Amino acid sequence: MFYYLEGTVTVIEKNLAVIDAGGVGFLCNTTTTTLSRLEVGARARLYTYVNVAETALDIYGFYDTQERRCFELLLSVSGVGPKAALSIMSSVTPEGLALAVATDNEKMLTAAPGVGKRTAQRIILELKDKIVRQDMKISAASAAAPAAPGPSGKKLSDVTAALAVLGYSPAEITLALSGMDLERSTEEIIRDVLKGSLK
Repeated sequence: MFYYLEGTVTVIEKNLAVIDAGGVGFLCNTTTTTLSRLEVGARARLYTYVNVAETALDIYGFYDTQERRCFELLLSVSGVGPKAALSIMSSVTPEGLALAVATDNEKMLTAAPGVGKRTAQRIILELKDKIVRQDMKISAASAAAPAAPGPSGKKLSDVTAALAVLGYSPAEITLALSGMDLERSTEEIIRDVLKGSLK
């Protein structure tokens, strides 16, 4: 399908934006994070996910590829549909989602409207299971990460686990963390790694 849509933003409403691309207005379901970065009349590029169902064809648009990747990860969890995934991605950032999974933080996920405790537990369990199946075990990633004086082993473990949830391999985690100031908060470190990967 489409990888992204680029054009002029013509409409912004709750959970949706319309992008005029070549004279056609594409309705994109989107997150509050993405909506906060859009402006009616301005040009924008939204990275898309197209959901084809028996009775619908829906486009989901995201300001960057990390947000779209997290949305797709959530859809891979049994029982999580596009509406729930969009609700979660409207409540947490990509690094927040990764951290919630890595640290078993159900409350961060249940803060999203329509997401209960069982769904949050399933998301954490299945996304952690994906890491194991892809040979990106948290312990392997921690061992591969560069040793740095100062930060606790728990913080380094949380960072490597969160990056593994986002699809980084142990080698990529090692490279991303080399030379980085690890004295900051876990979320700040993850945010900087994500920013670096988008350049």
